[in-house]
Amino acid sequence: MKKEESLIFGIRAIIEAITANKSIDKLFIQKGLQGDLSKELMGLVKKHNITFTYVPIEKLNRLTRNNHQGAVAHISPIDFYDLENLVINVIESGKTPLFLILDQLSDVRNFGAIIRTAECTGVDGIIIQKKGGAPVNADTIKTSAGAVFKIPICKVDHIKDAMFYLQGSGIQVVAATEKANSTIYDTNLTIPSAIIMGSEGKGISPSVLKLVDQSAKLPIHGDIASLNVSVACGVMLYEAIRQRL
Repeated sequence: MKKEESLIFGIRAIIEAITANKSIDKLFIQKGLQGDLSKELMGLVKKHNITFTYVPIEKLNRLTRNNHQGAVAHISPIDFYDLENLVINVIESGKTPLFLILDQLSDVRNFGAIIRTAECTGVDGIIIQKKGGAPVNADTIKTSAGAVFKIPICKVDHIKDAMFYLQGSGIQVVAATEKANSTIYDTNLTIPSAIIMGSEGKGISPSVLKLVDQSAKLPIHGDIASLNVSVACGVMLYEAIRQRL
């Protein structure tokens, strides 16, 4: 899939995409946009809880040279799963749940590499936030080696709400952070678990970190203070698999 294939422009085209239940990954709307058609678009955006950003017309002009009419959107190449339904289905299947939460991960190649590892380790679902994280685009698909089409990905309004739901469903939430006192090897991952990985630069948000059940770190013996997030995620997930074998 080429990057431009996911781009749609024009208010009517975007309205039709939303009406057809296409997954809108990003939506940019021109500041001060007026008219009946724009009102219809905003009504659908609010009804379907679609995240959007008001931008100056110059940004829209950079995205496409065509007549965008004040609105440009990226259609996701995948359909996102509903978190509550996914959790219920996994629990009812009888297996021990293993979920992965990505808190504001921004690099699409890291995202793709993590998706690939998650699929290989049998993760039941990946949870990302609607706003602020890396999109599912052509680079994500390529880096994931197609795994993005094989593993459920859930988009939620807020990571913290997803955590509350998982914890309420009997699933412990474990943060991967260098601030932890215990290592991943001291953490019990044989029980239902969700592992949180933070962003490349800032790690896990402090407000999110306060809500976890446990924190765990990877031992570092070199001079570099941390691992690449996709590498660290792979180590964490394979430790979960090792414990469950």
